[in-house]
Amino acid sequence: MADTVTSVAKVLIRGRIEDVWQEVTKTDELQKAFFNMRLHTPGLEVGAPMQARSPDGKYVAIVGEVLEFDPPYRYSHTFRFTAYDDPPCKVTYELKEVPNGVEFTMTSSGIPAGTKTSKQMISGGKMIVNTLKAVVETGRPSFGVRCLYVLFKLLGFTTPKRCLSSNWPM
Repeated sequence: MADTVTSVAKVLIRGRIEDVWQEVTKTDELQKAFFNMRLHTPGLEVGAPMQARSPDGKYVAIVGEVLEFDPPYRYSHTFRFTAYDDPPCKVTYELKEVPNGVEFTMTSSGIPAGTKTSKQMISGGKMIVNTLKAVVETGRPSFGVRCLYVLFKLLGFTTPKRCLSSNWPM
């Protein structure tokens, strides 16, 4: 078996566990904490497929399958970038109520070492948890993250054709 790595990102969010859970699992609007993507799935239940789609739905960035779903404490799914040929890894979100709010932990495991996926997953985890904190506590991502989202929109035309939603039927 190829070498794999694990990445853990953790943050304390001043808010209610229900609000954090809603942001992590919502499908009816953009997930501001997750690169402004839309979670697309026929239903968040074990075995169900899931995708992270661009705001306009034209592209699929991530595909996976729900592995665990225990509201509002734990959600886990396989994870594969559609732009890369790397094998899938696993992402687990854990929420724990603590006196000052919610301890949120995002663990990415089984990441194929030395791949484009590993580079993206390791650098993206910290941004995701910090953006989730900002979204729950203030209602919006930081200014820098909002600028990044505008840049993503402007550069959407550079997305590889292999990521078109028509190539990733559910």
